[in-house]
Amino acid sequence: MKVLITGAAGFIGMHVAQRLLARGDEVVGIDNLNDYYDVGLKEARLKQLAGLPGFRFVRLDIADTAAVADLFRRESFGGVINLAAQAGVRYSLTNPHAYAQTNLVGFVNLLEGCRHGKVGHFVYASSSSVYGGNTKMPFSEHDSVDHPVSLYAATKKSNELMAHTYSHLFGLPATGLRFFTVYGPWGRPDMALFLFTKAILEGRPIDVFNHGKMQRDFTYIDDIAEGVVRVLDRPAAPDPAFVKDRPDPASSWAPWRVFNIGNHQPVELMAYIEALEAALGRQAEKRFLPLQDGDVPATYADTAELHSATGFAPATPVPEGVRRFVEWYRGYYRA
Repeated sequence: MKVLITGAAGFIGMHVAQRLLARGDEVVGIDNLNDYYDVGLKEARLKQLAGLPGFRFVRLDIADTAAVADLFRRESFGGVINLAAQAGVRYSLTNPHAYAQTNLVGFVNLLEGCRHGKVGHFVYASSSSVYGGNTKMPFSEHDSVDHPVSLYAATKKSNELMAHTYSHLFGLPATGLRFFTVYGPWGRPDMALFLFTKAILEGRPIDVFNHGKMQRDFTYIDDIAEGVVRVLDRPAAPDPAFVKDRPDPASSWAPWRVFNIGNHQPVELMAYIEALEAALGRQAEKRFLPLQDGDVPATYADTAELHSATGFAPATPVPEGVRRFVEWYRGYYRA
């Protein structure tokens, strides 16, 4: 089918596009190539896609209402995967308006495009950050997520609510994916693995927040891409067992679902750093700092619902995933 991928120059967007193109789908990728991080890296990702049969790129900002509407008028998409967003928890503390424009205005523009374009399935990136102040582990889709601790998280929770409205009013099948700490080759420079690798190779100390007492459900990019494609192929449907006087946050009477997509194996941050040190063959000088505003000490995904619906099961151990990242990093930066 023809699939629209927003954020196609992004980390997850590039890998999902490659997966779809490899099986013969047609992909239209859009991205605004903003300078939140190195534009050169985004352009290099697009070069990985440019020579593949079936791929077309359109430079476009999803917050541009007229441009998005025009795109949907010109094209007919069987599926839409929204991976465009203003990312980053800490950045949202100082640049809140960027999140409102892209994550809220841009999201509505895509919903309207899907509604009028009769799109068969709208799959969009949510985030593990929606669990906010929750401490019950592992995080389950059946738990309430009404206490975000960052504006970024609040916009992702808002996306889930907005999508539900369109599923209810217009019958748009919509599935939200709560990503858990994605890492791997071509990753984002603002993520811990990238920052740690760069600092260690340059002989600088790394910042270890919450004095190292952190856990993350690190999920390798190839596993994520496989999960996204599996979800795309299975449009959301109404839950016949849904009971309105005991509403389940994970499903609906409308064609709407949310899934955790993670490794289901939380790893201590210090163990993650040790895996990186082993891959680099160097020890890191560590600067231990308090927990950052808007951050949480632990994430842990319950992925039973996604496995039941799609058969998804992550297959990449953290030491192997970190080794592959280091191999890519050294090749890309000649480090």
